[in-house]
Amino acid sequence: MVRNSIVGRRCPRGRLLGTALAVIGSAALLAACGSGQPTTHTRSAVRSQFTPPSKTTPSKVSPPKISTPTPSPSPPLTSADFVTGALRAPGGPYLYDKYGRVVMLHGVNAVYKRAPFELYPDPGKPWSFTVNDARTIAALGFDVVRLGILWQGIEPGHGEVNDPATCTPGVPGHASMFNRATAATYLANITRTVDLLGEFHIYTLLDMHQDTYSQPFRGEGAPPWAVCTDGQTIVPLSGRWSHNYRSPTLHIAETHFWLNNVVGNLQGQFDQAWAAVARHFTHNPYIVGYDPYNEPFSPELSTIGLQTFAMDLECFYTGRAHPGTVGPNNRRAVCPPDDPTEGVVPTIEAADPHHLVFIEPDNFSIRHQLPSLLGRMDFPNLVYNFHAYCGYRSPLTGDPTDVGACADQVLRNMSTRQRERSAMSTKEQPGGPAWFMSEFGATQSAQLADAITGFADGFGLGWSFWNWKFYDDPTGSTHEALATPNDQLEPTAAVLSRPYAQAIAGTPISTSFDSYSDTFRLVYAPSPSIAAPTVIFIDGERQFPRGYCASVVGGSIVSAAGATRLLIASNATADQSESSTQSSTSALSSSSTMEAPIPAQVSVTVHSGRCSTTSQ
Repeated sequence: MVRNSIVGRRCPRGRLLGTALAVIGSAALLAACGSGQPTTHTRSAVRSQFTPPSKTTPSKVSPPKISTPTPSPSPPLTSADFVTGALRAPGGPYLYDKYGRVVMLHGVNAVYKRAPFELYPDPGKPWSFTVNDARTIAALGFDVVRLGILWQGIEPGHGEVNDPATCTPGVPGHASMFNRATAATYLANITRTVDLLGEFHIYTLLDMHQDTYSQPFRGEGAPPWAVCTDGQTIVPLSGRWSHNYRSPTLHIAETHFWLNNVVGNLQGQFDQAWAAVARHFTHNPYIVGYDPYNEPFSPELSTIGLQTFAMDLECFYTGRAHPGTVGPNNRRAVCPPDDPTEGVVPTIEAADPHHLVFIEPDNFSIRHQLPSLLGRMDFPNLVYNFHAYCGYRSPLTGDPTDVGACADQVLRNMSTRQRERSAMSTKEQPGGPAWFMSEFGATQSAQLADAITGFADGFGLGWSFWNWKFYDDPTGSTHEALATPNDQLEPTAAVLSRPYAQAIAGTPISTSFDSYSDTFRLVYAPSPSIAAPTVIFIDGERQFPRGYCASVVGGSIVSAAGATRLLIASNATADQSESSTQSSTSALSSSSTMEAPIPAQVSVTVHSGRCSTTSQ
């Protein structure tokens, strides 16, 4: 039985957090103000990993802007010391790598919403994504970038709004705006960015981005030829861009897309664009997966109710040949009669069976903390992918007007999505799909970012922050960026660059980081079949400026002193099975090297300051 218990409280020194107890599969994850002691075992290892020159510790709530970091030199690492290759989602909340380790992804979004609708290395251009961008993202410990691609960039076509060749009502035909050469040029540029990130061991999640459907509605996404408003003139609504969600002409255009009821075959052409993307990247080792449609929305959500659009959205994902279920009673979806036989998910998976597909629920339920009603879709490789924003924030800057209310709203959102995820169990994914929070933040509030990432730790949930840079975002907030155009990091970087386990050689039991006591804790049940180490990212520059000490109970540290990736072997595979102590420069003591049985648990603690010369 799956149970949830969410209890909010205010932690010492004014830190806003909550206690998130989530039973995920067979693993209970708990994060609460850094509380809780590791389970005691007889074998332990202690090592001082990083001791930089002394400097003033920055504030964790409102630190000054900091310059681009220069990573400390690290000893050579092997392929097992990073997460590489295609990831798996066999069922349950976690992703797994080729060694069988549980993988946690932390990262950022990077989306360019104006022409040419993509980011790639192009010196001097506002859409240029540089080596320095990739290097800094890696130095912050991020291992994924949700990289925007846009339908208009892949398939710009040649028609205008309300083009009769597309927008005439009727049975969808076989006409296509797709140009192979245009798509190839666009995807070649995206490949340069994907490969650049891969050089720094960063995965790419390709996100088909849109907001308010298309540029005529002050958004981005669909090309003009795919905008059908029954001949009605589009009058963009003034004020904030999101006001256009109430546009009557947007309602018409969105309805034609979701019902696919014009001769231009809008969904069919959209799926064709996705097939080209997936075929292009099918063997790329740096791709983690594909996000088919950012923030799906229909105005009928607020007028007709959620159930109707839940069916439309699920049928968009599955196609008429594979209808899933919707709602709490798992009602079989009834698809619009003109939908494609094969939806966007089977289209992507047929073109690329190796990578994951990150499906999103509707935007309305996310923004209002309502059930999404998406149900079971019997496909492999699915990840339930959601966003977490709150209503208590400035419409201009995106910063919270009430941090406590914002944090509480996001926490409830996470809890709702966790219950939905587990209820989506199928034959292909027993226990439901994996999950991922692909957007949150859009703020310079370090306090809110700290609270949300703390909650995510408690749920065992990976994430990507919105956004890397502002990129003159037409549908964003002025304080959304993590880095300025001249590569200065905002205060939130010091919070987001937090210690976390990138790969866990077993089943996670609990993980937490208390940014006020500068203490990270991880407890997991090691798997004897996994020889690769547990990998923990440690940012000594931002989180541990006075140095830090790592201690392990039930395992041994096998990384060199000073490494930014702490490598842990369980006692069955460790070189030293009893204990070891090492300063940042030399070994101080060691004891028995006898092979030991696999422990019931491995407990890791990293705290600020130097280690003592005795095991802790």
